[in-house]
Amino acid sequence: MSAILSGDTIAEAVNWRRALHRRPELAFRETETADFIATRLESFGLAVRRGYGTTGLVATLSRGTSGRVIGLRADMDALPIVEASGVAHASLVPGVMHACGHDGHVTMLLAAAREIAALPDLDGTVHFIFQPAEEVEGGARQMIADGLFRDFPVDAVYGIHNWPGLKPGTVVARDGAMMAAFATFEISVTGRGSHGAMPHEGADPILAASQIVTALQSIAARNVSPLEAAVVSATQIHGGDAYNVIPESVVIRGTTRWFAPAVGDMIEARLGAVASMVAQALGARATVDYKRLYPATINTPAAAGEIRAIAGGTTGLTVEDSAPSMAAEDFAFMLEERPGAYIWLGAARDGDNPGLHSPRFDFNDAIIGDGIRLWRDIAAARLARA
Repeated sequence: MSAILSGDTIAEAVNWRRALHRRPELAFRETETADFIATRLESFGLAVRRGYGTTGLVATLSRGTSGRVIGLRADMDALPIVEASGVAHASLVPGVMHACGHDGHVTMLLAAAREIAALPDLDGTVHFIFQPAEEVEGGARQMIADGLFRDFPVDAVYGIHNWPGLKPGTVVARDGAMMAAFATFEISVTGRGSHGAMPHEGADPILAASQIVTALQSIAARNVSPLEAAVVSATQIHGGDAYNVIPESVVIRGTTRWFAPAVGDMIEARLGAVASMVAQALGARATVDYKRLYPATINTPAAAGEIRAIAGGTTGLTVEDSAPSMAAEDFAFMLEERPGAYIWLGAARDGDNPGLHSPRFDFNDAIIGDGIRLWRDIAAARLARA
């Protein structure tokens, strides 16, 4: 079993987490958060470099003579959600909150950096990567474009995310797929407006849009193998301003998810074809703006296996298996560049257990110690002195 953390260490980390929760910042605006992190990292004696992905930063710890190097990553950004958690440390920023637990992720890695710096037998280098803009904006991709792995090359990179669907004390690190790739789409349906009482004089884009939404469900149901995973969800429809007017146009927006690249290609092609042909059949036309945003998060099997061995051995957590999630995560960009693993850390609360992105969500402070110890044990195992 790994060394027990002191009560003072946990208490200080909880205070850090709650301070961060009160001052959430949106993607690429995490300046106060970055200052908070950098000040503490420098107090631990670590060299800090800033400006990767606008507000991202990297701290480096090197010991011994081996050439082994690992990267440990935490995301920093919050979400544009009005908090309804009711906690005493609720967000002080109107319309912005930490609804995904990134305040906890920062805290666990920050506290772990101090613990790792105190390890007596470390032989190698750790880069502590604090990433902006995970939520839809692709901060990982921007950090990489700004030279993250050019300036801080690693043998492997790891990320931890709290997971309210798992009990505290549990961990999941699958071989292969952990989280899905995703894209967004906007379908503009254009018809001919008319009086609502004389629909035959126009081409109804509302009717066409309704039929398109229904037909889109055939992509996952009839074009994708039942042995593959795919999601096509229309999540918005906007059109019309009056009870008695058929509008000129309607907009449909939504998201798609997949794992296999060939499935992603097929979804994009079929979505465009279905929208165009259904609209044409009803006397309208449809144009599609389709944007692929994140690739699938795919763990390197060897790296995931090492994490399971460390977590279930030294750290003393219960290793579980779980189906991959159709949610997406931009740590995928880092795993496209380097081997590594993305890890779910059990974070369920007893009783009411709001999920990620809920306005009632608050990171479960009871798991902070699990995260600190897991980070510390990963570094100790990967960089143990021979």
